[in-house]
Amino acid sequence: MEADESGDESGALEAELALYDWALQHQSVDAARAAVELGLSRSELDAAAERLREAGLIQRVPGDPSREHAVAPEAATGARIASLEARIREQQLQIAGIQMRAARFAPVYHHRGTRDTGELEVLSTLDEVRTLLNRMSAQCREEVLSSQPGGGARKREPMEEALARDRPLLERGVRMRTLYHHTARFHGASQVYVAAASALGGQYRTSHELFGRVIIFDRETAFLPTTDGAWGAVVVREPNTVAYLCGLFEQTWETATPFANAGDEGFAKVAGELDRTILQLLAAGLKDESVARRLGMSLRTTRRHIADILEQLGAESRFQAGAAAVRSGLLE
Repeated sequence: MEADESGDESGALEAELALYDWALQHQSVDAARAAVELGLSRSELDAAAERLREAGLIQRVPGDPSREHAVAPEAATGARIASLEARIREQQLQIAGIQMRAARFAPVYHHRGTRDTGELEVLSTLDEVRTLLNRMSAQCREEVLSSQPGGGARKREPMEEALARDRPLLERGVRMRTLYHHTARFHGASQVYVAAASALGGQYRTSHELFGRVIIFDRETAFLPTTDGAWGAVVVREPNTVAYLCGLFEQTWETATPFANAGDEGFAKVAGELDRTILQLLAAGLKDESVARRLGMSLRTTRRHIADILEQLGAESRFQAGAAAVRSGLLE
């Protein structure tokens, strides 16, 4: 199919070149005569003539609109190119106007919500967050601390984007430490990301409970999630607040476990730790929704784990499960 199309295009170009040369020689376009002398069918010649007209290579003779003649390629293209260039210049002026107008609002935006202290900024969209994260990554000098709950539900595309952003950091010697939920050890995309980043020097640990989502650059700038459920962020630069967040991270890091695939570490061990944590949270009176959020699991998965625990302990209620867990030594 491709060969046929290529042959058709080649034949059409040959017909155009032949007719253009004929028209130059005779200073006119006589379709019937040209077809005979060039050995073309009338339909082939008419099609070639129409294409030459569209390209501006055949034009009507000034003062005699009944005749046509061939013109120089420069003359054929000059007016069309000039028109396009004029449109491009007009669009460039429009772009410059849009940029100049937007630039007037930049100072207001960069101080939005931060006029009192200059140390708090709210980003309302995911694009804004990504833009600032990329800029902070490029400017980072020494260290990145990150807590990423919900590791078991992370998608492949964000993980690939994170690796592309983190690789330059690690390659220039920036220290990177990240906390995930234990559930990330069961998740293929998380396993692939951690393996690639660890090879570059990144450090990763997991815990059944995390204090929340945060990214901290050089212990100076922290990104926190907004509470409206959107993908925005609150950017904190106030030193005392950032230091407090770093302290929370260090406390969790000390008790967290180095990241390992669940299969490599032993499924039974990981599952046992998860069951004990769920029992502790249930004993503390947390609802299923709160347990799921604390462990970074879906509500459906959490309830399935709870049902499995009740069955394993031979309990018909959560109170009975708590008592059985104490007797078996799972809970103090």
